[in-house]
Amino acid sequence: MSMSSADSEAATLDLAKQLIACPSVTPADGGCLDLVAARLGAAGFACERFDRGGVRNLWARRGQSAPLVCFAGHVDVVPPGPVERWTTDPFMPVVRGDFLFGRGAADMKASVAAMVVALERHVAAHPDTHPDGAGSLALLLTSDEEGDALHGTAAVVEALTARGIAIDYGIVGEPTCAERLGDTIKIGRRGSLTGALTVTGVQSHIAYPEHGRNPVHTALPALAELAATTWDLGDSHFGPTSFQISNVHAGTGAANIVPGSLDVLFNFRFSPASSPDALMRQVEDVLRHHDVEFEIRWTLGASPFFTPPGVLARTLAGAIERTTGVAPRSSTTGGTSDGRFLAPICRELVEFGPVNHSIHAIDEHVRVADLGPLCEIYGALVAALVR
Repeated sequence: MSMSSADSEAATLDLAKQLIACPSVTPADGGCLDLVAARLGAAGFACERFDRGGVRNLWARRGQSAPLVCFAGHVDVVPPGPVERWTTDPFMPVVRGDFLFGRGAADMKASVAAMVVALERHVAAHPDTHPDGAGSLALLLTSDEEGDALHGTAAVVEALTARGIAIDYGIVGEPTCAERLGDTIKIGRRGSLTGALTVTGVQSHIAYPEHGRNPVHTALPALAELAATTWDLGDSHFGPTSFQISNVHAGTGAANIVPGSLDVLFNFRFSPASSPDALMRQVEDVLRHHDVEFEIRWTLGASPFFTPPGVLARTLAGAIERTTGVAPRSSTTGGTSDGRFLAPICRELVEFGPVNHSIHAIDEHVRVADLGPLCEIYGALVAALVR
C-alpha cells in the first residue's frame, strides 16, 4: 500500500468510526451532521441546514461556478435489531480482522467519510484556487433516507429548485458493489408502486357459507392472475417489472368464521417500460373481471430514473479501474434510493459505494482495505471534473 493509500485509509477509517459512534436511527442524525459541517466549514464550505419535520439536512457548498459536482447520501441508519445478537455494540465501531463493524458501516457511513475526506483533500491540494474559479463542490446529507423520506433529500431539492440551482454531476454514495469494491455502478433505479387492497366479503358461520361471502375465495383467482402476469419485458438497461405480494390477512383467528374482509399488500418494482397509471389500471381491470368487490389505496414510492452513460459514468469507471483494477458494470437493480429525488435536478447522476451484502444485517461491516480506495476514487472523480 502506498503512503497516499495508507493515509486515505487511516483518515477515512477514523471519520467512519466517529460517524458510526453517533446513534442515528432514522430520523435522528445523532450528531453526524454537526461533525461533518464543522469539518467542511473549516475547509471553506458554506454549510446550510434545511431541517424539516423532525429531519435534519445539510447542504454544504464551496464555489458558485459551473460545473457543480455534488456528493449525496444519508447518515441515518435502520434500527440495529436484537442488540444481543450483535458480536459487539452496534454503535461502538470496532475493527475485527479485515472489517470495520457497526450499524451503518456499509450503509452508508463509510461512503460519507470517504466523501468528506476526498473533499477536504481536494481543497487542501488546491489552496490557491479561488472558490469561484472552475467549478463548485457540494455535499448533501440527510437523516431521512431509511425512513419515510418525506422531509430529507426531497426537502433539500425543493429548496435548491426554488433558488434555481441545478447539479451537473451527482454522486450518491449508496453501497452498490456486489462482491468487491468497484464491480458495480448504479446508473438508474426502478420505480416502486404499492397497492393496499381490501376485498369485501360477508362474515358468517363457517357451517353456513351460503349466508356469507368469502373474500379469500373471491380474490384468489384474481390474485393468481396478477401473480402470473408479465407486465413488461424491461429494456436494455432495466429488467422486467415485478409484482410481489408482501402481506395477506383475513379472518378473526377463529376456525369457524367466514371472514368479512381480506387485506392484501403488494408492490411493483417497475421499469420505465410501464407507467404507474397503466399498472394501476391493469390491476383494477383484473379485479373487476373476476367480480371482486374491492377498495384499493395506491402509493407511488418512487419513479424510475436513468442516466445514459456520459461524462460522469465514464470518468467514474476510469477512476475505479485505475484504483482497483476492476472494470465496473452498470446496473439499475436494487431498491429505491434518494437518487429518485436528485435525478430531476441532475444533468448526470450515478451511485457508487462499497460492497452491500451486510447492509441492514446483524454485524453490518465494511472491509477496511476498501476505505482508502473508495476515498481515492471519489477524489479522482472530483479532480477530473473540477479544475
